[in-house]
Amino acid sequence: MRLIVVGAILVGTILTILSVKMPAQSQRIFASSAGNLNVETVVSGISYPWALAFLPDGRILLTERPGRMRIATRDGKLSSRLAGLPKVFAVGQGGLHDVVLDRSFAENNTIYFCFAEPLAKGARTALARAQLVTTGTPRLANVKVIFRQDGPLSAGNHFGCRIAQSPDRNLFLTMGDHGLYPTEAQNLSNHLGKIIRIRPDGSVPRDNPFVGRAGAKPETWSYGHRNAQGAAIHPQTGKLWMHEHGPRGGDEINIPEAGRNYGWPVIGYGIDYSGEKIHEDTHKAGMEQPVKYWVPSIAPAGMAFYDGDLFPAWRGNLFVGAMAGQALVRLVIDGETVGTEERLLQELGERIRDVRAGPDGALWLATDDTAGRILRVTPAK
Repeated sequence: MRLIVVGAILVGTILTILSVKMPAQSQRIFASSAGNLNVETVVSGISYPWALAFLPDGRILLTERPGRMRIATRDGKLSSRLAGLPKVFAVGQGGLHDVVLDRSFAENNTIYFCFAEPLAKGARTALARAQLVTTGTPRLANVKVIFRQDGPLSAGNHFGCRIAQSPDRNLFLTMGDHGLYPTEAQNLSNHLGKIIRIRPDGSVPRDNPFVGRAGAKPETWSYGHRNAQGAAIHPQTGKLWMHEHGPRGGDEINIPEAGRNYGWPVIGYGIDYSGEKIHEDTHKAGMEQPVKYWVPSIAPAGMAFYDGDLFPAWRGNLFVGAMAGQALVRLVIDGETVGTEERLLQELGERIRDVRAGPDGALWLATDDTAGRILRVTPAK
């Protein structure tokens, strides 16, 4: 009897030690076509993280939708809220959204961030640039709003707000239709439901498709979009790829070309939340077809092309976060065609808000929750 008691005590002690060294949610193993995946929690306890970017020193710059930008270390330590942010409209879907480093960040410390900017009767999408000061207490300096969306204001829905910088240094910014104004996505006299393209100082490139056209905004690159919350530059072609939310069904991936109309709300593959028909049809002359669509919706958010070394079988694949689908979606790309789809990490049961391919070859994710996390996905040993 004494041996049994001592044995039980030893087993309990070992389990206690193991539980201290390896918290239940710190690392988990999931199956995939490339073998088992290890999912490690790097940062926890952050409120609705929306985006992350990798600093040259290995730390992570991240945004929280309620209006905080912070820096995290690889061992999960978080800085205080960075001073210098403009006022943010943190209502509904609005708040502080995407953040990216300038392609010459190592020389100029410049970042770009997108947010819902409050006005008297609502909010609009805005894009700002700033210098990130990392010495002493991290903060933002020389903050300047370089673009403000024009059109009917949002009460808290469909801000879009993903940023991508192309190899020529120009910036793409996605914008939604604000929910209540779907037909404005077809109106070239405002920015709702558009992708815009501007220079890093906010000026308009001369080769934008609507420059000099009466009744059209010169910043507009493409139009007929609903609510685009994913944008990435193809590493070989330099083209912008993006995805957008449909209503009930009809989430899309598009490769937006200059001056093209992507159809919302005239054509599409979804229905209204009420179950009523929204679109005239799925096709119409003068309107583009998506390269991929989902019915039912997965609620896509964040996207990244993978070109790292940890998953050689997945090089060139496109990864998309799914919030309603609660998965990481892997898409095989052949030129400008989307092929096989694999849904990963569904057992995780998390809404994936952002996806980034890290400089370490890992896939990095942000989960959409009041106690959100930054996750690092690597091959399991």
